[in-house]
Amino acid sequence: MTKASDLFVECLENEGVEYLFGVPGEENLDMLDSLSRSKKIKLILTRHEQGAGFMAATYGRHTGKTGVCMATLGPGATNLVTAAAYAQLGGMPILMVTGQKPIKKSKQGRFQILDVVDMMGPITKFTHQLASADNIPSRVREAIRLAEEEKPGATHIEFPEDIADEETDSTPIAPSLTRRPVAEAKAVRAATKKIENAKSPIIVVGGGANRTTTGRMLTQFIEKTGIPFVTTQLGKGVVDETNKEFMGCAALSANDFVHRAIEAADLIINVGHDVIEKPPFFMAPGSTEVIHVSMNSAEVDPVYFPQIEVIGDIGNAIWQMKEDIVPSGSWNFDAMYNARRAEEEHTDSMDDDLRCPIYPPHLVKVVREAMPADGIICLDNGVYKIWFARNYKARQANTVLLDNALATMGAGLPSAMASAMVYPDRKVMAICGDGGFMMNSQEMETAVRLKLNITVLVLNDSSYGMIRWKQANMGFDDWGLTYGNPDFVKYAESYGANGYRISSAKNLQETIDHCLGTDGVHLIDCPVDYSDNDRILNHEIKELSAKV
Repeated sequence: MTKASDLFVECLENEGVEYLFGVPGEENLDMLDSLSRSKKIKLILTRHEQGAGFMAATYGRHTGKTGVCMATLGPGATNLVTAAAYAQLGGMPILMVTGQKPIKKSKQGRFQILDVVDMMGPITKFTHQLASADNIPSRVREAIRLAEEEKPGATHIEFPEDIADEETDSTPIAPSLTRRPVAEAKAVRAATKKIENAKSPIIVVGGGANRTTTGRMLTQFIEKTGIPFVTTQLGKGVVDETNKEFMGCAALSANDFVHRAIEAADLIINVGHDVIEKPPFFMAPGSTEVIHVSMNSAEVDPVYFPQIEVIGDIGNAIWQMKEDIVPSGSWNFDAMYNARRAEEEHTDSMDDDLRCPIYPPHLVKVVREAMPADGIICLDNGVYKIWFARNYKARQANTVLLDNALATMGAGLPSAMASAMVYPDRKVMAICGDGGFMMNSQEMETAVRLKLNITVLVLNDSSYGMIRWKQANMGFDDWGLTYGNPDFVKYAESYGANGYRISSAKNLQETIDHCLGTDGVHLIDCPVDYSDNDRILNHEIKELSAKV
């Protein structure tokens, strides 16, 4: 016979789990004791459950394997809600394990007890309370299967403490060997014929394409056909964005050069479209036709109703299309290239603006030049996310981690920490606004304790800058969105990290280079000037678009 908590850990080991991120409580102590004897799973003790959830989700995004996190009942479980939604909307596989009071004999009435299973229902793919130790193998296997199945997302198991203490003769269930279904040949033929007959097709790469092998197949397809491509924010890096066919990232909802390029197309090949992102284009009856290439059929709504769907493993579908297609000599992409050329002429001068506080386009340029091709930047949420999405050319998949799904603040630092754990030999930088950083800044202690090598770039404007910008755009008075900050240098040093303060544009380049080249946890306090957000991200884009 095996103790239930020991069996639960064996099941996780059987699934290849490497880390368990979390903040245990009284109701997890059996599980914690079992973990202490595991030779395959390392406990990553965090300072907040939300940080644990963000780290587990990022692990899942990088590896395709389920990231596992743990919390106690009540407030521990509620602190995982944001991370659950982050993983669910962002397509990142995680399993959350929460404790609960004994369910067969109550010891404390309703103290701390919430219906966590019901709470998790709307924001997970699977949620279940274990009522018998015998069911552990099947429930763990099912939770991880569903977490990793397209579209990946969040799952949850509640593990009551009396169940954790039971004895059982159940044993782990081995994961089955599975292959994703491939697209039907007739659908592929219909799509390639439509592309061959188009005059100016364009490819839109979405978040669903950010999977293993898809980037390689897409690159080969683009190289063979010469068809230009754009990305959504979650599709960045699927194809190397220094590719000459790259038209840009759809980081604004309308009017910019990327959308002008899409408007110039008479056929859109939409690869890995995910409705959680703002649409990079809108359909209307009689407008540009769309080919939908994805693992799942299209979710039809008033602005999205594709004419052809190629459903199956995306990488394989693109490979089939590449093998079948004959590039057309009549394709014309001049309007798309003209849109890109006008943007490049417009932005070149902005990159070299050396003002301090630092000008966002120059900041992006410095970070891009400092980071190697496989370096990973993890963006929190703020207006700087738009600047990086638009101007930072990603060289590889999952090297620009941003959240354009839930778009939560507070994820930048934990995401960078998990990235550094998965890829200890790569350069990793968290880029956070001061507001988002302070939401999970306590994880600096975790990063130092784990001896991670990360750089945390804190963009300091002493306000919730994105909302303040929106406030001004909507004609409201500037009120209620500014605050004071700690001395970030001393704050970093108090955790045992290294702190730096930027005093000039030249100093920014030198400091980033030093931090990326030195082991340890580094924090850079960087003042930022958002005064041109409205002029650059709104008015000048409209003027630029009118000229194209």
